Amino acid sequence: MTHSFKPEQAIESYVKSHELSFRDTFLPGQIQILAKIAEMIANALKGGHKILLCGNGGSAADAQHIAAEFTGRFRIERRGLPAISLTTDTSAITAIGNDYSFEQIFARQVEALGQKGDVLIAISTSGNSKNVIGAAKLSKSKGITVIGFTGKSGGQLKNLVDINFSAAADSAAFIQEMHITALHAICDVTDQLLFPQVS
Repeated sequence: MTHSFKPEQAIESYVKSHELSFRDTFLPGQIQILAKIAEMIANALKGGHKILLCGNGGSAADAQHIAAEFTGRFRIERRGLPAISLTTDTSAITAIGNDYSFEQIFARQVEALGQKGDVLIAISTSGNSKNVIGAAKLSKSKGITVIGFTGKSGGQLKNLVDINFSAAADSAAFIQEMHITALHAICDVTDQLLFPQVS
């Protein structure tokens, strides 16, 4: 008997799984965590500090994406906010990876660019990315606030950060989809906290 693949059913199944992950992720307690994260970021920016972001693969894209939301704009017209994605400087990444190790590509940049009072947004779907963990550890030693974004288990990262948002999913794809929604919500609330007269 020949199996007849139906793309529409496959898409419906995928979207249904996304909806379940979304429902399980954005519970009241998780919403409170996101509100706290937005307040932490807003307070750092008010104090003249900056946001650093890092992650691998899709999480690297998320780091770059969210840095652009801060430096450019999200939904309102306001001044650019200082945010740097540690995933975008190919010369730094390849030099550090070649001369030291891939595990050091973010930590070395934190060492060079991070200052006490800054915020590091560390994104890892598994919570066990060694280069993200290295950046988190170095950030803590420098007095940089570390915010984690992980999957359901949280991995090692959840125990190294000041506050952690965990997506209620095991699939990297669904975790990333939850992360980008959460990060967009944080961008929106941060803007409203910093620029209430505009929002």
